[in-house]
Amino acid sequence: MGRLDGKVAAITGAGSGIARAAAILFAREGAKVGILELKEDLGKATEKEVRDAGGDATFFQCDVTNDASVKAAMDGVAAKYGKLNVLFNCAGGSIAEDKKLTEVDLGVFDFTVSFDLKGPYLCCRHGIPHLIKAGGGSIVNVSSAAALQGSFPAMAYSAAKGGVISLTRSLAGQFFRDNIRANAVCPGVIMTDRVKQRFGANLQGSGDQAKAISAMGMQRYPFGVGQPEDIANIALFLASDESRMINGVSVPAEGGMSAY
Repeated sequence: MGRLDGKVAAITGAGSGIARAAAILFAREGAKVGILELKEDLGKATEKEVRDAGGDATFFQCDVTNDASVKAAMDGVAAKYGKLNVLFNCAGGSIAEDKKLTEVDLGVFDFTVSFDLKGPYLCCRHGIPHLIKAGGGSIVNVSSAAALQGSFPAMAYSAAKGGVISLTRSLAGQFFRDNIRANAVCPGVIMTDRVKQRFGANLQGSGDQAKAISAMGMQRYPFGVGQPEDIANIALFLASDESRMINGVSVPAEGGMSAY
């Protein structure tokens, strides 16, 4: 018996990275999965991978910054599978141009806040009515370890991800009477393809994790940088009924770095 048997999950950004790993894992644990992804080739590739492994997934093209696109995708998942029980808001990420607020171009701030905060807001706005109709469910938002640190250099990203934590708490307080839980996970540096591309060839060579950490200036990470599956496993727990007593929590997933 799978941990998500009988459940339907919508996962944003599921064409790559953490969200792709979660789509594969959720399907393996019995969920029917809506693959919400802007890039059609990536979304369909994840759909195929899930189906080839015996799972049930359907790609829905979705721009999480666009209200109409999000509504169509959420409605599409519910129409395809008859309900929606789990919403995993994973689409997001920082960009290299993000830096000190006295130096950054305001366009970078606008883009980052739209992608990393408005996106989860819109997905909750249009996903929650379907969760209520299904009798409740679980929302898992992806924040970041950057929201837990005052020294993180990407300030627009830190602000947006801090907003995700506040949004999550508000959701937990407002919708518990509808049997809806909302929690967040705060990853540190995770070895997604995007991170490898951004930080250079040193992350892709022999697989020497110590070199990777050094290359990224992340020597403080006590357990090294993470893998997408590490975060997908946390999301699975928060999505499942095993975590039914957890609501409004932000889970640091950065090897303990923010604890000291």
